[in-house]
Amino acid sequence: MNGENNTAPVQNTRGGLGQLQINAFLEDRRVPAEDVSVQIIDPDSGNVLEEVQTNAQGKAPELTFPTPPLEFSMEAGQPRPFNQYNVLVSLPGYGQTVIENVQMFPEVTAVQNVALRPTFSGLLIPYPTLWGDFPPKIPEDAIKELPFAENFVVLPEPVVPELIVVHQGRPENTDAANVTVLFTDYIKNVASSEIYSTWPRETITANVLAIISFTLNRVYTEWYRNKGFDFTVTNSTAYDQAFTYGRTIFREISEVVDEIFTTYITKPDIVQPLFTQYCDGARRNCPGWLSQWGSKDLGDQGYPALQILKSFYGYDIFLEQAQKVEGIPISFPGYVLEQGSTGAPVQTIQHQLNAISNNYPLIPKVAEDGVYGESTANAVRVFQETFDLPVTGRVNFPTWYRISGIYTAVANLA
Repeated sequence: MNGENNTAPVQNTRGGLGQLQINAFLEDRRVPAEDVSVQIIDPDSGNVLEEVQTNAQGKAPELTFPTPPLEFSMEAGQPRPFNQYNVLVSLPGYGQTVIENVQMFPEVTAVQNVALRPTFSGLLIPYPTLWGDFPPKIPEDAIKELPFAENFVVLPEPVVPELIVVHQGRPENTDAANVTVLFTDYIKNVASSEIYSTWPRETITANVLAIISFTLNRVYTEWYRNKGFDFTVTNSTAYDQAFTYGRTIFREISEVVDEIFTTYITKPDIVQPLFTQYCDGARRNCPGWLSQWGSKDLGDQGYPALQILKSFYGYDIFLEQAQKVEGIPISFPGYVLEQGSTGAPVQTIQHQLNAISNNYPLIPKVAEDGVYGESTANAVRVFQETFDLPVTGRVNFPTWYRISGIYTAVANLA
């Protein structure tokens, strides 16, 4: 277990409003689930607050619920800054899914993805680490000595993996299960567990960069596999970062991750990503590490993300871009695709959208002619709406990699 008393019920408070988006899909076929019944339940009274159904995209209407006031999440030591709601999802022919303690903050959007299975499934979401009781991190060297083993092969440069294997417990706990998730989904999950989505965007960006670098150091050094384990990282906060499989993700955090997931922190004269440990900075102090509450204060003062990071990890750090994302057929071309664009990158996107539309039929088929016209822009808009991206009809860095990632997933499924 990551900690104790991390799910205890506390009476919800009012003062703000937050949004909740429920997305449902059939896990066995990885397609949107239409006409799913979604109930939002008050965990204190058991009353059903809203009952809606999903559309052909598997999306329920975005709902608004009371939350605590914004100021509760803006300073350490305040009352609980989020409200909790239970979600009950059901569809004939599939088991009910119950997700307890879905957290909602004011002025941001909580996105809960629900996988429908043949039998009943349930999830109890623990508190985020800034509020719950979790073990502190065990200090490690920020730069790892390489190589670790006789047969270890050091990569020429860091690579963003397609997938991360997460051990759901302490490393030595052989009873804990492993789960495999997309790298970007892992980063979004950790960030939604570790920080508050109401914080300044530059603060969120700085923390996400620290989470990415921490993770890529584990990947690059094969830290656990070189110790004989069969996973990439654990969800124990004593060793790694908080992670709860299936938990609520916050849209404001998700958008940041999509924009920077190939960027990491490093230092001169090293190749590896820096092992960027951090702590809350309020209950625990950690000199030389990022302070989460301290980063929030700097964000309030207008500091950009890199300056925030330099304030904690040293002024010699810099940001580097991984040149390869595993599992992605073709890397982002380096420029935005929009109406009027032509060439091979456009044809790649058209081909991938057509393949994705076999699983997501609301995405219209387009001609694979390498010409970015209105039909391609419309298909991109439908894709963006389906996968919670800003709906622009243009293919930028986040949209390119989301299309490529979904294309790879449906191709593997086929």
